[in-house]
Amino acid sequence: MVEDEAGGAAMKALIELEFFVRAADSGSFSAAARSLDLSPAAASAAIKRLEAELHTRLFVRSTRSLRLTPDGERFLQHCRLALQTLAEGEQALRGAASELRGSLQLSLPSDLGRNGVLAWLDDFLAAHPALRLRVQLSDRLADVYRQPVDLALRYGAPADSALVALPLLPHNRRVLCAAPAYLQRHGRPQQPQDLKQHNCLRFLLSDELHARWRFHGSGGDCVVTVDGDRISDDGDAVRRWAVAGRGLAYKSWLDICADVAAGRLEALLPDWRGEAAPLHLICADRRLLSPAVQALREFLAARCAQLPPPPGGR
Repeated sequence: MVEDEAGGAAMKALIELEFFVRAADSGSFSAAARSLDLSPAAASAAIKRLEAELHTRLFVRSTRSLRLTPDGERFLQHCRLALQTLAEGEQALRGAASELRGSLQLSLPSDLGRNGVLAWLDDFLAAHPALRLRVQLSDRLADVYRQPVDLALRYGAPADSALVALPLLPHNRRVLCAAPAYLQRHGRPQQPQDLKQHNCLRFLLSDELHARWRFHGSGGDCVVTVDGDRISDDGDAVRRWAVAGRGLAYKSWLDICADVAAGRLEALLPDWRGEAAPLHLICADRRLLSPAVQALREFLAARCAQLPPPPGGR
């Protein structure tokens, strides 16, 4: 009887944690309750029990909104880790040879995601059919601490040293490019300073305009402040403008290598190297590096290694 009661209490506590995480992710008690097949009364009771046990409020509730309190935000990260650890334990009990299970929530840059990684993920899921993916496509940097995101693909080293950055393509860099039609109309720049006479397609990253384009040549570094008639916070839009012949773009080689190979774009300034843009897989904590995450990291690194190197080599 005591064992039955202990098991029932443990299961109830697990449901409370799962409901808390789903309510935080969805911003809705009712949606979280439906996903776990709980009645509204049972869902409300679960949160009340959890808040009573923790002696704090986890949510600020109104008739129209639901948001985490500061204590709720802190507790959420521990809950994610606890549930992840339990999932790993369950998988370990099934044996090392068992298939990967569970779900991964992944944030991808717009251009690389739409035109590369989404197709790669089809192959990854075909190899691991018991996995589930939730994909967010955006060039706004996902907050892996607060948003419902397990992993994020990002260019460059993360500003937050507490994040775990797993390298996927360390030698990637930005490349100046344009469509043949644009070059026929406006000529080909010979050095970075020539960009001041060209229409440059600029990019916003987290509301910051990326208009200072950096290059490295035999004589040292050169930084050019560029101008143009188009700005977007979506990298795919900038690439599409470039392919349509609207101007020069300064893009990650990963984003344009297929266009260069197909002749839709040409890489420019062969004697000047663009700034480094290494690709990393980012997560909030090493304890989140589950077998599924490790498998995805190895898969993505293998796909990146198959791509041609940027002009001028690595």
